[in-house]
Amino acid sequence: MIRNIIFDFGGVLMDWDPRYFFKNYFHDDEKMEWFLKNIATDEWNAEQDLGRSLREGTEILIKQHPDWEKEIRAYYDNWPIMLRSDIPKNVEILRRLKGKFQLFGLTNWSEETFPIALENYDFFELFEGKIVVSGKEKLIKPDKAIFEVLIHRYDLKPEESLFIDDNIKNVETAKSLGFQVVHIQPETDLEDELRKLNLNF
Repeated sequence: MIRNIIFDFGGVLMDWDPRYFFKNYFHDDEKMEWFLKNIATDEWNAEQDLGRSLREGTEILIKQHPDWEKEIRAYYDNWPIMLRSDIPKNVEILRRLKGKFQLFGLTNWSEETFPIALENYDFFELFEGKIVVSGKEKLIKPDKAIFEVLIHRYDLKPEESLFIDDNIKNVETAKSLGFQVVHIQPETDLEDELRKLNLNF
C-alpha cells in the first residue's frame, strides 16, 4: 500500500529551462544551444545544485571562458525568467492527493534559488516543509545518500512510498532502494500512471 508520494519538482511540477531566457538573449538557436552545451552546461549548473554558491560557480566559469563573461553573468541574474511556470495539470493532481497521502519533495535545486520558487508558487505549501533540497544537504540525486536523508528524516518505508521524477537515473536509484516509481516523460499522463497503481484520489 502506498502511503507516501515523493515529488521531484523540475520537469514534474515546475517548468524550468535556461532557454526561456537565452532564446531572446541570443536570437540564434544554434548559438544558444552551443553555449548551453559547451559553456553553461547542465554539469556546471549541477554544482550549484550540489551546494556551490552562485557567485563561486559564476566566477569559476568566467575564469575558464572569459570571452563569455557577459553571458555567464546573465545566467543567474536572469534565473527567475528561466522558471517560467508551474505545470498546471500535475499541480492540480498534487492538490487532489493532499490529505489522502503524505506528500514530500526531493529536488536537485540550489539553496539560493529555491526560495524564489517558494515565494511565487503556493502549491509548495502543500508539502508543509517536508522537502529535501540538494543544495542545502550538499548531496544530489541520483546519489543514494540524498534518498537516505529523506528516508531517515521522515521515517519513510520505501515499499510504502511512490517516487515521481523526470530523470531516469533518479528513478532507477529510487527503484533500487525499494520505492515504487513513475518516470515522467513528455508523453506521460501522471493521472493515468497513478490510476495504474490503484491510487484513489
